[in-house]
Amino acid sequence: MDNLPAELLLDILERITRTADRNSVSLTCKRFHKLDNVLRISMRVGCGLHPVCDALTALCSRFSNLEKVEIIYSGWMSKLGKQLDDNGLLILSSRCPLLKDLTLSYCTFITDAGLSYLASCSKLTSLKLNFAPRITGCGILSLVAGCKALSVLHLIRCLNVGSMEWLEYLGKHEMLEDLCIKNCRAIGEGDLIKLGPTWRKLKRLQFEVDANYRYMKLYDRLSVDWWQKQWVPCENMLELSLVNCVISPGRGLACVIRNCKNLEKIHLDMCVGVRDCDILCLAQKSSNLRSISLRVPSDFSLPLLQNNPLRLTDESLKAVAQNCSLLDTVRLSFSDREFPSLSSFTLNGILMLIQICPIRELALDHVYSFNDVGLQALCSAQYFQILELVKCQEITDEGLQLAGQIPQLCILRLRKCLGVTDDGLKPFVGSYKLELLVVEDCPQISERGFQGAAKSVTFKQDLSWMY
Repeated sequence: MDNLPAELLLDILERITRTADRNSVSLTCKRFHKLDNVLRISMRVGCGLHPVCDALTALCSRFSNLEKVEIIYSGWMSKLGKQLDDNGLLILSSRCPLLKDLTLSYCTFITDAGLSYLASCSKLTSLKLNFAPRITGCGILSLVAGCKALSVLHLIRCLNVGSMEWLEYLGKHEMLEDLCIKNCRAIGEGDLIKLGPTWRKLKRLQFEVDANYRYMKLYDRLSVDWWQKQWVPCENMLELSLVNCVISPGRGLACVIRNCKNLEKIHLDMCVGVRDCDILCLAQKSSNLRSISLRVPSDFSLPLLQNNPLRLTDESLKAVAQNCSLLDTVRLSFSDREFPSLSSFTLNGILMLIQICPIRELALDHVYSFNDVGLQALCSAQYFQILELVKCQEITDEGLQLAGQIPQLCILRLRKCLGVTDDGLKPFVGSYKLELLVVEDCPQISERGFQGAAKSVTFKQDLSWMY
């Protein structure tokens, strides 16, 4: 081994991608160990980091070229030892000069002081914080002021992050490309306007409001009114995900939806106030749209909004079908309530998408209007490969047997469908046409009924949802 050139040893190590394999190889000889220390640019650690400061110092000293670090304390208990705290972030910032990507999950002991240490990481481009309850807006501001190359920022369940000066700073700096804010209660839809010119650079936006907290602020429209006469320059947005948001007509996030010219993927989940005209504008401008996911409230799920009924109908699906010729992924669902929606998407609207667009994947959840006729239409969809049906109670064995005639179908998922039995899966048994078949909580399908129906099968039976 000593006679092999370093270039050859480096090539061998670079071909080993699994961390466990890399660790084993590094123990075979001193040269491999030394080269592995140099080549290792990523590290993922968790509750086993103990004692935390000593262990972190040792790791950072050994792997001097670390660029990506993930520290995850999921499942942590006090008996597992002390968690990462601000001193640990000081070690990272001082001993990892090449650090570009940092993820901290369930690190509940870090505070604004720790984030101020990270401000010295001039190369940091990505920061993801998941459940950091002691962090505030002041800490985020100190970090973004120091890390001027930051282009990815994810804040998930950071409950005390308010004080939106950090959003204003990011807005002026115009470097941010990926912003994710989920269940941060002090941050509302109206605060996003402070991104200002950064909207022009933003490629991905995920914004999710805590559902329980949402209803307490349902009629607080003051912050949203700030958007009334604002133009949002989001023509470079590629992915947009909004969950539990209030969409005010003609302003706020409605402006974002309407101005995305290059959008490829949109996900709207329980967003109150989205109208057909919003989706129409989106479809007319975003001809590159490839994926659309809509989860809408049922007719009875929002009693506080009886004067503002849901206004998404087949007109939205028609606009998407006629204008988005690249669309290949569609997910439609209604909120899981006792009564399904009867005033929104119908079978005709879904058929328009199937017949006009090159649909490859279709997922329907609680869509009672979809029946065996819809499955028959899929038989002529030449690109279709993935079908997922959840609580689609109008599907019968006859329709499921028709699904066996879909030319390219390779993945089928059935969940909580009452109208299908073992007989519906008979055309698949022995054919091994399917790569994957998933059957979950369908009371009339037995485990024996679909054996041999796919190369890989998954079965689960829990009928508690019915009672």
